[in-house]
Amino acid sequence: MQREAMIARVSNEGFEIIVIGGGATGLGIAVDAASRGYRTLLLEAHDFAQGTSSRSTKLVHGGVRYLEQLNFSLVSEALRERGLLYRNAPHLVHNLGFVVPRYRWWEGPFYGIGLKLYDALAGDLNLATSRGLDRDETVEAIPNVEQEDLVGGTMYHDAQFDDARMALHLAMTAADHGAVVLNHMEVVELLKAGDDGATCGVVARDAETGALHRVLAKVVINATGIFSDNVRWLDAPDATRMTSPSQGIHLVLDSSFLPGNNAIMVPHTDDGRVLFVIPWHGRMLVGTTDTPMAEAELEPRALPDEIDFVLRNASRYLTKDPGPEDVLSVFAGQRPLVKAEGTATKKISREHEVFVSNSGLVTVLGGKWTTYRKMAEDAMVDAIAVGGLPSRPCVTEELKLHGWIDRDDDGQPELEALRAYGSDQTQIEAIVAKEPGLADPLFEGLPYHGGHVVFAAREEMARTVEDVLSRRTRLLLLDARGAMRAAPRTAALLARELDRDTAWADAEVERFEALARGYLIDA
Repeated sequence: MQREAMIARVSNEGFEIIVIGGGATGLGIAVDAASRGYRTLLLEAHDFAQGTSSRSTKLVHGGVRYLEQLNFSLVSEALRERGLLYRNAPHLVHNLGFVVPRYRWWEGPFYGIGLKLYDALAGDLNLATSRGLDRDETVEAIPNVEQEDLVGGTMYHDAQFDDARMALHLAMTAADHGAVVLNHMEVVELLKAGDDGATCGVVARDAETGALHRVLAKVVINATGIFSDNVRWLDAPDATRMTSPSQGIHLVLDSSFLPGNNAIMVPHTDDGRVLFVIPWHGRMLVGTTDTPMAEAELEPRALPDEIDFVLRNASRYLTKDPGPEDVLSVFAGQRPLVKAEGTATKKISREHEVFVSNSGLVTVLGGKWTTYRKMAEDAMVDAIAVGGLPSRPCVTEELKLHGWIDRDDDGQPELEALRAYGSDQTQIEAIVAKEPGLADPLFEGLPYHGGHVVFAAREEMARTVEDVLSRRTRLLLLDARGAMRAAPRTAALLARELDRDTAWADAEVERFEALARGYLIDA
């Protein structure tokens, strides 16, 4: 994907569908629309997955906690989508074992029965069968678990992925099917036509040049997540607020706090949420919280109370207790929940909804990464009707995502962080072969090197140091201080590829360092 070529196509091509928003929902819709053969344009105001969609718990899951709420339909749908994604993106999605430690005898049958139901709801798409563990097996599976009064555990399976890399591969999948996808292109106006004021297009501003682009389409879809109301207000300034942001944070620690390949699921914390302690890209991820927020933020910050909450609850289940000084990075994201007055956010359903305004603007709200494909399919039902488009079947259930490789391909990298590049890894290797100096790591102990920066600029539409270090690679989330040390070299390589001067590179480093300090607890 090359941004300049995409911009040229905006001026020269006509479109049937415009998607606003380059997170999980918008990218999923772009893939669905383009793979059906509709002429599709996706516009993202910032970078792909810069908001909520790069700040998840990195799980593709059915939602174990919804079993307790008896929401079997939501769990069944999510488990089916988990299975499809595991099949269609083996380079990005893998099986992960979760252990629920038990400290009371009755928890064995309670969790055992519930997780057998979880298996049954997954049906033929189940990843592996849940089972009970005795005390020794539990300690072997999760060695740092708190052993005082430990009775045993229950193991079940869900899937894990790299969310930002998934978003990029969705963007590339859409492009592979003919879509135009653009980041750093903000929609600033909705165009209307006819006596009824039907939405017929957008005006978008290029963040790099300030140039305005007027683009027409049969239908416009608002898939901007926590910022959905902002687009709805472009359509109807008096529209009622429909989204209710809820913040969740994650702390990143080194792997000594969770040796091995399995995760821990804590079923009940202080506020009634589950807590996950998860191995990811050679680090340990622990979260999350559920804090109602008054306003949506692109770059939210973890609150001191949230950090204390995660550390306190994690320490109850770990022998080696983490403290603030152990945190390598802390990141926050906000969920786009459908507004429900007077309802605690942890109890608001994560199911998605599709709305069509009087002008024909289609808005998708709610949902989660796991069900992005089904959300897109549902949104397209309304989009096809509103746009008067010819009916064509959805093909995404069987669609392999860009970069697909066989799950058992021995030629692929063993490291999860590099395997997430899929078949594109060969292009990165070719870049490094031509310029061996690029093989030097960006930061010791993590697998990313200069070749990944060059590839990000040439093929993945990376335009800033943040784009590279936060979402093309995951260095900012894995080690914020390490990312700051990698910023000058990253900026220099990016400036070379984008034909920028040293002043631009220096400004990028300064901007990124200011951002990265917000990922440190002592910031």
